[in-house]
Amino acid sequence: MIDFRYHLVSIVAVFLALAIGIVLGSTELQGETIDALRSSSNLLRSELSASNNQRDDYKQQLNADQQFLQAPGVEQRLLANELPGTRIVLVTEPGASSVVISGIKQAAGLAGATVTGQVALQPAFNDLSGANQSSLSGLNDTLASTDQTTLATPSDQQTANQQQAAQLIGTAILATTTAGETQGLSPADARTLLGSYEQAGYLTTTDAPYDRATLAVIVTPATVPSDGQNDPASQVLLAVAQELATLSAATIVVGSTAGSASGSAISVLRSSSVSSLVSSVDNADTTIGQVSTMWAFASQLGGGKANSYGISGASAVSPVPSAVPSATPSTTISPTPRPTKTGKGDKSVKKK
Repeated sequence: MIDFRYHLVSIVAVFLALAIGIVLGSTELQGETIDALRSSSNLLRSELSASNNQRDDYKQQLNADQQFLQAPGVEQRLLANELPGTRIVLVTEPGASSVVISGIKQAAGLAGATVTGQVALQPAFNDLSGANQSSLSGLNDTLASTDQTTLATPSDQQTANQQQAAQLIGTAILATTTAGETQGLSPADARTLLGSYEQAGYLTTTDAPYDRATLAVIVTPATVPSDGQNDPASQVLLAVAQELATLSAATIVVGSTAGSASGSAISVLRSSSVSSLVSSVDNADTTIGQVSTMWAFASQLGGGKANSYGISGASAVSPVPSAVPSATPSTTISPTPRPTKTGKGDKSVKKK
């Protein structure tokens, strides 16, 4: 017979030996383990202190640079005669930063440009639901028929109605100049068109955006959307930017530093084909970003290509300013060829 008591004693003895070994081993290793952890802690504390010091140095340098740029007369000297006699219209997305808007207006004035007005797109404009799309499509067709405008073929069916609406809005706020003639809607027709979109809840206007400009600034939301690059407003931005770029001498998309991080409208723009048509500035809530916006306009009017500027995935911090400020405004615009006006809507006004 098997004596289970013998095996039970053996098992208890094994476990007792293991317990004693663990206690003795942990006691033996305790000093070495604590010393290693203490050494790692001291190293991490030292690295954190160095990082904090470096952060403070950068912050002081940034504050010094900002104070220099904001000193009386500095921004004016940087922008003097960059855009004399030009006209700029602002198009703002829902939630656009008021700091960016006011800063761009100030910089434009210092550069010699006139801001004609502002078109503030409303949340309904970015609504991609079926009911809203049907409503916007019907309004587009009515206005296109009234002004006899040939609507462009959309590049993305998801935002087709927004793109065609942007085209119609563009004919009301932007003027193309070809062979000495300024073409587009008359101020009266432009006010009627904008009023139709405003009455339908798609936009609001400030000042006189119907007093058509040749340059456009699109201001993006001040915060990054919760669903990042999948946000409908970011997709709509691409359609709007494409149309305004086609109808203007130059279009620039600007945003605040916080609102231009990964997943923002500007980051979506920069990874799309539309980036070849428009410049972008991701720190337009700072003086350097506002100066960069005006320099970007001057660069494109001088024959330069669209580019991305700023600090968040940009190609350059800022455009290189022109060596010699232009004495007269650049007025000749060569938009992408396509039929935009026919018949009644093809209203030409001789330049004075």
